[in-house]
Amino acid sequence: MKLSNRAKNIAQSEIRAMSILCNEKNGLNMAQGLCDLEVPLPVVEGAKEGIDRGKNTYTSAYGNYKLRAAIAKKQNDFYDQGIDVDNVLVSLGATGAFYATAMSLLNEGDEVILFEPYYGYHVATLKSIGCKIKYIRTNPPAYEIDFQNLKDQISEDTKAILICNPSNPSGKVYTKEELQTLSEVINQNDLFLFSDEMYEHFIYDELEFVSALSIESLKERTVVISGFSKIYSITGWRLGYAITQKGIIDAASAFNDLVYVCPPAPLQNGILKGLNELPKSYYENVAKEHQKKRDKFIKALNDAGLKAEYVKGAYYVLADISKLEGEDDKQKVVTLLEKTGIAAVPARAFYQESEGIHLARFCFSKKEEELDEAIERLKRL
Repeated sequence: MKLSNRAKNIAQSEIRAMSILCNEKNGLNMAQGLCDLEVPLPVVEGAKEGIDRGKNTYTSAYGNYKLRAAIAKKQNDFYDQGIDVDNVLVSLGATGAFYATAMSLLNEGDEVILFEPYYGYHVATLKSIGCKIKYIRTNPPAYEIDFQNLKDQISEDTKAILICNPSNPSGKVYTKEELQTLSEVINQNDLFLFSDEMYEHFIYDELEFVSALSIESLKERTVVISGFSKIYSITGWRLGYAITQKGIIDAASAFNDLVYVCPPAPLQNGILKGLNELPKSYYENVAKEHQKKRDKFIKALNDAGLKAEYVKGAYYVLADISKLEGEDDKQKVVTLLEKTGIAAVPARAFYQESEGIHLARFCFSKKEEELDEAIERLKRL
């Protein structure tokens, strides 16, 4: 039997591939974006209550109404955006929310601009629905956008721009000024914006996170994608959401229904209880805790000769692995795994053309004992 052309566009991610290799070698996995926080008690209790109360049947394809209302309330409490329940869709993770909204807005052959380094699942999702992708490279350490180059790259086929803010993998945090400039480009060219804001609460050095929906001129042209996998440490629950105009949410709910039917009913109850009961200080403390982990781990990388900048957001860092043995980034991360037992992700996971880019992504959201162990292992270099 011949596979479809669509199937040929999808391959196992480098992140998952390195996680498998790490398991085979019984290594320390700093490749996959697993958040090692304790799951907040209200979230756990809410899910248990959901099961105990028999919340085991289908929910709406939009997601639980009370949960959607709670997401809207949280968005307004943090960013004062005037969001209501009709602007929210709950799906199977941020990946599901992105898929459902992208299917609603993009046709086969439409072009979407992504900035390198990018998040691989964004690429895979867009390819799976037949979109063309235009890659525009940003340069370390700040990974700033060359806006003139961006304007020059827009074509008749361009329909959207996608950003990850804070960025996985670079840790870049977009400033208000950058988002305003991006808004000018989007409005002048009749485009819309996908803004993946999964790491909105992982912000360091007292920076203020600015959501794309907080830019007035972007409100009518933006789909915000986010979720709970990281902030509540429930990557396996698969619960995320999209926030955008009601018409897009209505269309996306139909794709949500077709592909996923509905998000897991009792787990939605856990998120609802978490949103209702966890104070703002919970989110602030998560950021403070991760800044300490960032400082400790990035210092260790630099001490080991793997040069790395102190990222502003998310919980990943791209480090220079040029000093390691190997002809390319993949061979070098295998060398790292063999010498230290630490698994990282090679740059090819984040660049269309990775030749000559000797970088690796490390996830520093680890329990203290694991982070300390990683720091000790780096000394072997």
